[in-house]
Amino acid sequence: MTVSIREVTKENVKEILSLRVSDHQKSYIEASEQSLEDAKDCTFYRPAGLYWEHVLIGFAMYGFFPGEGHSGRVWLDRFMIDENFQGQGLGKMMLTALIEHLVNLYHCKEIYLSLYEDNHRALYLYQKFGFRFNGELDINGEKVMVKELSGLSAYSF
Repeated sequence: MTVSIREVTKENVKEILSLRVSDHQKSYIEASEQSLEDAKDCTFYRPAGLYWEHVLIGFAMYGFFPGEGHSGRVWLDRFMIDENFQGQGLGKMMLTALIEHLVNLYHCKEIYLSLYEDNHRALYLYQKFGFRFNGELDINGEKVMVKELSGLSAYSF
């Protein structure tokens, strides 16, 4: 199975903008249009398409924020799988690939994300991957989670 994480370009932006989550998930994550606008406003963000077998199935936005914490923080700020591809184990596969990608890209020891605690499906997935609440809230009132990375086991769940 081929998994790839590709930056958003003029060649794939229309397809990225067509990604959707189900109606009950819309309150938990910004639409890809909003994410791309946020990336224009903040150059730390890196939006990316998530591909499986060369088919776009999801979207992520991540980045290194140097002014946060003691030596900066790597954030997995957005992660979504299109509603047509959910329930097939692809979220786990993509999150594994994203964690590995972030470690290789930023050589980080921690990855941060935030979510609303009532987003039970996402919470379960992130906890399965070793993300834990750290007691912080982000600017939107979402609870911050962190994954401590150590060796190859950091990619497993």
